[in-house]
Amino acid sequence: MNPPLPGAGQPGAVLITGGSLRLGAELVRAFAQAGWQVWCHYSRSADAASALAAELRQAGARVDTVRADLADGAQIEAMMAHIEATGGPLRAVVNNASTFEPDTGIDFDPAMARLQLEVNLIAPLLLGRELARMQQRHALPDACVLHVLDQKVHNLNRDYFSYTVSKLALERSVALQAQALAPGVRVNAVAPGLMYLSGPQQPENFERASRVNLLRRPTDPAQVAQTCVFLASHTGITGTTVNVDSGQHLVPLERDVMFVVEELMQEKPLDR
Repeated sequence: MNPPLPGAGQPGAVLITGGSLRLGAELVRAFAQAGWQVWCHYSRSADAASALAAELRQAGARVDTVRADLADGAQIEAMMAHIEATGGPLRAVVNNASTFEPDTGIDFDPAMARLQLEVNLIAPLLLGRELARMQQRHALPDACVLHVLDQKVHNLNRDYFSYTVSKLALERSVALQAQALAPGVRVNAVAPGLMYLSGPQQPENFERASRVNLLRRPTDPAQVAQTCVFLASHTGITGTTVNVDSGQHLVPLERDVMFVVEELMQEKPLDR
């Protein structure tokens, strides 16, 4: 028997894409600890997803795992149908999973660009559509889509060209999707700063790069996750993007911070 449907603003069931590692795992923990029933999506990290779910279940949380290739629309639809049939309707979807590959506007590979658009843009929009249809079938009083963006959408540079294009399109969709899915579904986003080692980045580079922001301190993934819980729980907020980046988006750079940090620091290290 499925649990009773939650009232507006109350914890219900949430799907978190890319939930097994890094920020995804923080999101799973934060929603689980706030009383939500969590579906932890994964694509290739089955062991990590299972371990995280087991850890949280031992602490009394309700966490299940589900697999889908987010570049395949049919798998997305099948995943949502499976969740609805076995656990009841979702109240929220957090679009955290993304593909992040280095390229530039002069050398990008069209196939890789399409993959990033599929995972980073089309999948979140499709999941929002499926959540809205689920909300209508079950007459939920409130449902919410949350997109995890990147401070780069408010602080452009030429690096990671295709990834940035996909995130820019998703950022522009926040208000439009909020209008399209209202009144039953709210749509919001968070735009985090640098939280984890990225690609070839070394720990020393990360330590310095993570402080290139107004507050001179790294972005805390737990605070990003708590912001998502807040946005999912407060029914008066829609069409809004919250920057959780210690002010990184207000420090413009010509290149990605990873590529310029050593040059920036050679004259004077950042204050700690």
